[in-house]
Amino acid sequence: MITNEKLEKLKKLPTPFYYYDMDVLFTTLSRVKNESEKRGYKVYYAVKANFNPVIMKTISGYGFGADCVSGNEIAHAIDCGFSPDDIVFAGVGKSDAEIELGLAKGISRFNCESVPELLVINEIAGRMGKKSPVAFRINPNVEAHTIKHITTGTEENKFGIRLNELQHLTDLLPLMPNVSFKGIHFHIGSQITDMSPFRNLCSRVNEVWEWFNDHGFENFNVNVGGGLGINYEDPEEIPDYNEYFEIFEKHLDKRIRGKISFELGRSLTAMSGSLIARVLYVKEGATEKFVILDAGMTDLLRPALYQAYHKIENLTSTGRSEKYTVAGPICESTDTFGRFVELPETKRGDIIAIRSAGAYGEAMALRYNLRNLPGAVFSNSL
Repeated sequence: MITNEKLEKLKKLPTPFYYYDMDVLFTTLSRVKNESEKRGYKVYYAVKANFNPVIMKTISGYGFGADCVSGNEIAHAIDCGFSPDDIVFAGVGKSDAEIELGLAKGISRFNCESVPELLVINEIAGRMGKKSPVAFRINPNVEAHTIKHITTGTEENKFGIRLNELQHLTDLLPLMPNVSFKGIHFHIGSQITDMSPFRNLCSRVNEVWEWFNDHGFENFNVNVGGGLGINYEDPEEIPDYNEYFEIFEKHLDKRIRGKISFELGRSLTAMSGSLIARVLYVKEGATEKFVILDAGMTDLLRPALYQAYHKIENLTSTGRSEKYTVAGPICESTDTFGRFVELPETKRGDIIAIRSAGAYGEAMALRYNLRNLPGAVFSNSL
C-alpha cells in the first residue's frame, strides 16, 4: 500500500523505478520462516527472482539459504550475507569457471542436471583436489499447469535427468572418486497456483526416493524445488504458505520428512515490488486509446516475453474510468503492459504503478535501445 504521504515523495523522483514496500517483504518472510521451521523444512531463496542487494541482505537475515543459477549469483549471495555452506548451485549449463568458483567457495552442493555434467564436475574437483557435493536434479515428468514458457518438469524440457537414466547414473557414482552424493532435487515450474501439481510431485518424489533407498543410498536430502505462485489480480494477497507446506507434510513419505528443502523465489518478493512510471502521452488509435509510459519492456520484460499479467493502477487520478492500452516507449510492438485496461481518466504526468513486480522485474531489466536501468526505492528509506 502506497500512502498519500509516500506518494507525494515518489512523485518528485525521476521515473521509472522499482518501489519496494519493505513491510510487505518483512511480513512475507516472517510467515514463510514460521511455516517452514515448524515443520523442520529448509528454504533456499531463488536468487534469480530478485538480486537487489537490499532485498538479498534482508532475506539472508531471516536465515534462508540461497539457490543460485550462475557463478555471479554465488558471489553476490556471499557478498549479501549468505554463508557458502547455505548455497546450492542449480542450472542446466554450468560453465567450468562457475564450477571452479563453487568448489573454491565451498558451497553446499551442486544440483547436477545430466550425466555429462557429473563427469565434468568429477574431473574439475579432482584437478582442484576437492570432493564435490552433488544432488541429482530429476525430471519427474509432472505437468505444472502454468505458463508454457515457465514449465520445467516434463520430458520435453531441457532440465534435469530423466527417470530412465537413474540406473546409469548410480552405476557411474562408484567410478567417480571426486563427487559425494548428497540428495535428489526436483523443480516442475513456476507461478503454480493449483495445488494438484504439487500433490502429483509428491507421488513422484516418493517413488524416486524409494528407488534410491532400495539401491543402498541413505540419509540424503530431498529438495522439492519451488514454483508457488501468487495472485497477480490482488497485489495485497500474500500466498497461503501453510497450505503449501501442508501439501508436502501430508503427501511425502514420512520416512523422509525432516530432510526436505524448498527453493522459493517469486512468492517471497513479488508482492513487495511495484514498477513506478510516469505517463508521457495519451494518444488515440483506430480502436484503442494508448497510454504511453516512460517505462517499457526493458524495465519489466514479463508481459512482452510471455504475455504475463500485472495489475496496473493510476495513483494520481480519480476521474471517470476508461479503457486504455498501456504501452512503453520501446521500438517494438510487443512493448505493451496491458490492453483495454480500466483506469481512471489518465493524462500526461500521471503516476502509474505496475504491481506485483518484485520478482522477475528488476532482475530481468535490460538496456535495449540503450536505455538506463530502472532505479530502486525502499519504503523504509522515504
